[in-house]
Amino acid sequence: MLKAGDKAPDFTVPDQTGNTVSLSTVLGEGKRVILYFYPKDNTTGCTAEACSLRDGYSELLRKGFVVLGVSADSAASHRRFIEKHQLPFTLLVDADHAIAEAYGTWGEKRFMGRTYMGMIRTTFVIGVDGSIEQVFEKVDTKRHFEQIAEWADQNQK
Repeated sequence: MLKAGDKAPDFTVPDQTGNTVSLSTVLGEGKRVILYFYPKDNTTGCTAEACSLRDGYSELLRKGFVVLGVSADSAASHRRFIEKHQLPFTLLVDADHAIAEAYGTWGEKRFMGRTYMGMIRTTFVIGVDGSIEQVFEKVDTKRHFEQIAEWADQNQK
């Protein structure tokens, strides 16, 4: 897994509408990026996390952030998730896990005695220069916006 100080790997993938999104393009607009990886649309923890980011979205914008969510779900699934929960940010389609593998968030998971490969819930804060400023490995799904905002307030750039 990448850590603070590492260069964030660039990517170009479709979003929920089929438009292409590149990290380098977003950074080129002078925005810091909150890149959050989550396992699955419309599941309990992922919904809580997305709704926390939704509820704090205007403050994140004021702080100069762009929010990008990443999962292996399809564009259609992302659209339903966005519509159902009125999510104001972009969700990226990582069907082949290329972004997750580049960031170290695709790996072995265990649930109810079963081992499988899946998305490891992690959030990266990426600076305008493309370097990773912070990694949240222990995401509090119900308070994720607060986790990021508290960190940002203590580490203003």
